[in-house]
Amino acid sequence: QVQLVESGGGLVQPGGSLRLSCAASGSIFNINRMGWYRQAPGKQRELVATISSGGSTNYPDSLKGRFTISRDNAKNTVYLQMNSLKPEDTAVYYCNANANTILGRADYWGQGTQVTVSS
Repeated sequence: QVQLVESGGGLVQPGGSLRLSCAASGSIFNINRMGWYRQAPGKQRELVATISSGGSTNYPDSLKGRFTISRDNAKNTVYLQMNSLKPEDTAVYYCNANANTILGRADYWGQGTQVTVSS
């Protein structure tokens, strides 16, 4: 199958920056779309950013300009650069990958990494 391992979360002050990483491993033929989602306490999981295998990106309007998604296809890794962080960015951030394996095409999720923005 496919395993996604996130790293880079932590505690940061308002206005600070963090860079999340997510590495995919397993019996992967190829990875299509990769992305980041987040879930704050008491709220539904929401889209943060996605990136296609060709590098096309998608963000909700509320995050454009502060967050940047990128990927290294050779390493099956996706990154999320988060700048000018706000307390409302506090959430568990989940990595997602749409990948082709011997079992077919499916969505896979990481275990999540906590991001806390607080002074």
